[in-house]
Amino acid sequence: MKQLITIFFLLTALAGFAQQKPTELDKSPMDMSYWPANYPILKMSGKVKDQPIARIIYGRPLKNGRTIFGGIVNYNEMWRLGANEATELETFVSLKIGGKTLIKGRYTVYCLPAENKWTIIINKDNFCWGSFTYDTRKDLIRTDIDVEKNTESVEAFTIYFDDTKNGANLIFLWDDTKTVLPITVVDEKNSKKK
Repeated sequence: MKQLITIFFLLTALAGFAQQKPTELDKSPMDMSYWPANYPILKMSGKVKDQPIARIIYGRPLKNGRTIFGGIVNYNEMWRLGANEATELETFVSLKIGGKTLIKGRYTVYCLPAENKWTIIINKDNFCWGSFTYDTRKDLIRTDIDVEKNTESVEAFTIYFDDTKNGANLIFLWDDTKTVLPITVVDEKNSKKK
């Protein structure tokens, strides 16, 4: 009888775990931007056959009337470039960023924001929540980019790729701030010959 009661409680507990409710909608939902822009739609419509060049996955916090830079995002302190998990960059080809080559793979991206420049950091430690476990020894690239003032305020933090003649710019927008990170594709055929 004691064994039957134990089995009953175990089955009841397992049924409870199987019926867990999904998490609430996050205040800062995750988003993903592709290079080329709208890659999934282009792929579904048969307009592209290859993999994308890169994609970035990030949390999109809202301004909500707050002071962003120099407020909730402190100057000269590590920022995860969004909310929740650290921002993730996946490249499907090797890229040139800040004069350095980043081989294809998955990386986290951080920022040290200042009033007139941001230091963008690409790190090989994946699956981080925020910047709490950030380790400088795993940095692959650090490069500075200028800060521009936007003519209009952007409510939701936004990252997207914008094609250029020689590659793309990775654009960061929030509040009245805009920064641009130039990126080019490494010509792997010619770089192997050297």
